[in-house]
Amino acid sequence: MTMVDPADLAVVEQQLGRPPRGVRAVAHRCPCGLPDVVETTPRLADGSPFPTLFYLTCPKAASAIGTLESSGLMKRMQARLADDPALAAAYARAHEGYVEARDKAATEDGVEPLPRGMQSAGGMPDRVKCLHALVGHELAVPGANPFGREALDALPAWWCDGPCVAGPEEAHPEPPQEDE
Repeated sequence: MTMVDPADLAVVEQQLGRPPRGVRAVAHRCPCGLPDVVETTPRLADGSPFPTLFYLTCPKAASAIGTLESSGLMKRMQARLADDPALAAAYARAHEGYVEARDKAATEDGVEPLPRGMQSAGGMPDRVKCLHALVGHELAVPGANPFGREALDALPAWWCDGPCVAGPEEAHPEPPQEDE
């Protein structure tokens, strides 16, 4: 497992409003340059499961996704999942890839993989339950999640009016230089 830059961890802590748990890596960066998805360990230090491998951390993105969720998009996606075998197959592949990546992370971390048959994230493979998880998956692994891609395509450019939190430079500005 690679070390995560402490400056990135500080940004994620600002984004979440609490210290992040089990961060393995930055899985995606927002166009503003800050982390917006982190990869987490499948099990926390106490051994408890943490099934969300790709965790969306940006509050601006999360808010925009919340608006999509409240619009009824998940219900429409769920109905399409039941009616479209090709879409259901693509979503099942997204789940399989997610579980494979989560199992690989567990092996790399030297922890027991999560039990087989456990849903991966966002309701996969049978439900559409959390667009935040599906978008996080799609950002971390482009092309992997059909519903994550659809949700991303429906989102506004959440980063356009600036970063969600102060970046490392803004959080710890250099002291002003005195003129000599």
